[in-house]
Amino acid sequence: MNIPKLPLGDWIESVEAWLTSHFGGLFDIIRTIIGSMVNGIEDILTAAPAIVVMVIIAALAYWVGRWRIALFAFIGLFLIDNLGFWDPSMQSLALVLTASILAIVIGVPTGIWCARNNAVRNVVTVVLDFMQTMPAFVYLLPAVSFFSLGVVPGVIASIIFAIPPTIRLTNLGIRQVPEELVEAADSFGSTPRQKLFKLQLPIAMPTIMAGINQTIMLSLSMVVISSMIGAQGVGAYVYRAVTQAKTGIGFEAGLAIVVLAILLDRLTQHAFKKKHQ
Repeated sequence: MNIPKLPLGDWIESVEAWLTSHFGGLFDIIRTIIGSMVNGIEDILTAAPAIVVMVIIAALAYWVGRWRIALFAFIGLFLIDNLGFWDPSMQSLALVLTASILAIVIGVPTGIWCARNNAVRNVVTVVLDFMQTMPAFVYLLPAVSFFSLGVVPGVIASIIFAIPPTIRLTNLGIRQVPEELVEAADSFGSTPRQKLFKLQLPIAMPTIMAGINQTIMLSLSMVVISSMIGAQGVGAYVYRAVTQAKTGIGFEAGLAIVVLAILLDRLTQHAFKKKHQ
């Protein structure tokens, strides 16, 4: 069949050029805000000597969890410092925390909106399906076009890749609140705001926290991909090790990422459990 090819790629590039020429100032503001957030968190993490940060994080782990988590936190962070990846790991942690915070700030209200409006839910679900099935590398292209190279496009790509679980599970958690409880709240004259904050969100919180936990883990999984567009951190060591076939350095850097992943996962899980005890 001699059917002309749809110029879909040309259309996408035209839209990209139009957005760049008309919203360049907005992208500069976003780049400044996100860059400041990453630098601020990184400055906090690196302001004190590594041993002090290890003790503080271990104490935090003991407070939210058990002594086993605190012991793992101290030994794991000590291993990262011993391998020479302390500063790169803190850079990656700053990127992950920035992306996770912004994803939660955007994702939770969007999930609440989806739970309250079926039309919005239907549209957002299609967008989320697209975001979760599109290869993560594709997000890097428009992020670089709009925000240049560096850590900011890495944060943007991480948000796009990691935000769907928070939106989906916030929507699901609120919709799973028993209808009898909602009707009882209505019968007592509760306003929509009172129903949301005093009934629906508390009951849906376990499901919402599961989504937030997944968002944090997905953000961490983007540190290596983000290094391809100039984001510094331990992911850059993994990327260089792959391109230079240096298995040892790649394994050590990968081990640092694994320690951070386990630590963030256990801390978020136990922080929620402690709150509900």
